[in-house]
Amino acid sequence: MTKTPGGQAADELDLQYREIRYGKVSSVEEAAAARGVPVAAVVKSLLVRRGEDDHLLVLIPGDRSISWPKLRALLGVSRLSMPDADTAFAVTGYRRGTITPLGLDLPVVVDELLVGTDITLGSGEPEVAIAVGADELILAYSATVADVAD
Repeated sequence: MTKTPGGQAADELDLQYREIRYGKVSSVEEAAAARGVPVAAVVKSLLVRRGEDDHLLVLIPGDRSISWPKLRALLGVSRLSMPDADTAFAVTGYRRGTITPLGLDLPVVVDELLVGTDITLGSGEPEVAIAVGADELILAYSATVADVAD
């Protein structure tokens, strides 16, 4: 079986991970059930636009959402936005729902609730997730850890 782009990137980073293949899901709750994990372990990798050609990824637990005031304060900016699906694909090479920091050269912000947990996140392909330790991912990407979720 061919590895996903995320799996290939995890191999290059020498991360301990596993790919979880599952069927089509339509909610974070369904994704959690299909992956066999709690909803909080289904990590949302959200592409955020800080400025012209300036993007970053924000990783938050599946049962939370981005706190825009907290994220703006952390980044020291007054405006942030989420690009549309076409722009997200142009920036990452991944479709929404499959976006992962794995294989990308973007700054990464990880919500502090994920520290010390096992997480699942996009693999770059639909219906496949990557299970990995959050701390390993944080270290591999020199991610900023902060309280950025509501």
